[in-house]
Parts: sequence; C-alpha cells; structure tokens
Amino acid sequence: MQDILERAARIRLVIFDVDGVLTDGSLYLGDDGQEYKAFNSRDGHGMVMLQQSGVRIGVITGRTSQVVRIRMEGLGVAHLFQGCREKLPAYEALKRDLALEDVSIAYVGDDLVDLPIMRRVGLAIAVGDAHHLVRGHAHFCTQANGGRGAAREVCELIMEAQGTWARMVAGEG
Repeated sequence: MQDILERAARIRLVIFDVDGVLTDGSLYLGDDGQEYKAFNSRDGHGMVMLQQSGVRIGVITGRTSQVVRIRMEGLGVAHLFQGCREKLPAYEALKRDLALEDVSIAYVGDDLVDLPIMRRVGLAIAVGDAHHLVRGHAHFCTQANGGRGAAREVCELIMEAQGTWARMVAGEG
C-alpha cells in the first residue's frame, strides 16, 4: 500500500473512462434513440473535491453522448474527449497540453481498451468489477464497482496521499 500512496502523492491529473467507471456500464436507450446514463452523486462530489484540492480531471471515452457532456460540465471537468475508439492519442494530446509527465497522471479504467493508457501512467487504477486482465495491469483496484463509488474511492485515495483529504472533510477546500 505504501507504493500506491507514493504514486498517488505525485498525481496532478486523473483521467476517467465513462462506461463501466463513472457508470455501471449499462446503456439505456429510449424509443427515440436517446441515450441515458446513471451517474453516482458521491462519485461526482469526489471529483469536485479532487479538483478543489488542485488535481485536474480528464475524461476519455469511446462513446459520444450529450448526457456525458452535460454531466462533465456540471462537475467542472474541462478536459473531455468523446468518441475515442483508440484512447491513446487523446491521452497524449492531454498530457502535452497540460505539460505533464506520465508519472504525474492516474487513469481509471475497466476494460481492454483502457490498457494502452494504463501501461503508461504513474498510477493505473481498475474499478472493482473491471475485466480480469485490466485488474492484473492495475497498480490499485477499487473495492467499489464502476458507477457505484469507485470514482469517489479514487478521489479520496489521492487526496489522502496528498494530505488534502482532512481539509476537504472539514469544508476548508
């Protein structure tokens, strides 16, 4: 666990996948083709607190959805990449734009498409119900499943490692 905390202490950017990480992976489609997703409010609050603590957040997802754009805007997430069948180019662009090194980036994923980024970052995280190969490549696996508190767990881990969690709990963020 000490290695995880040391890795987490260096993080300046956390990148989340959406389907299976910020949601439980279910896709809800209406008769009109409209897509719906359910997000966990505690995950969202964790993401807001993490940003308030000084860590940036990015999202890279393979699908394109208005509901994701709306949710991320509501959380103040400025770095959103949608429709990325291959996620590595978006990762490299974000890393370049923010002038960060791999060691200062964490990535949270759940499926095979996430592995190329997870192999590069300083802290690779798999959600509790991630594919077994993804879990095998992760530095840390959450207890919570995707869409069920995994993002909050990640945010708290990083804030704990960076010494900002107590300040956030006290409302001094």
